Amino acid sequence: MGKYKIEVKKSAEKELKKIPKKELTKIIQQIGSLADDPHPSDCKKLTNQEKYRIRVGNYRVLYNVENDILTVFVVQVGHRKEIYR
Repeated sequence: MGKYKIEVKKSAEKELKKIPKKELTKIIQQIGSLADDPHPSDCKKLTNQEKYRIRVGNYRVLYNVENDILTVFVVQVGHRKEIYR
């Protein structure tokens, strides 16, 4: 499998800035690991959407995968209580 490029939406960047630093380092590490494997064993495909999610503690990272251009688009990052609203 090729190395994927990771792109983060502007809105997701703003959401990342609101997260405490302790959790932020874990989240950034997990997002970076998506470059090697965009479908890790703990990811789930969201119902009725072309998005996947990974869990990082109490936070969730929602992303799309474009296999033809080898790119992972991080769409949304947030606390588990607020991410699906």
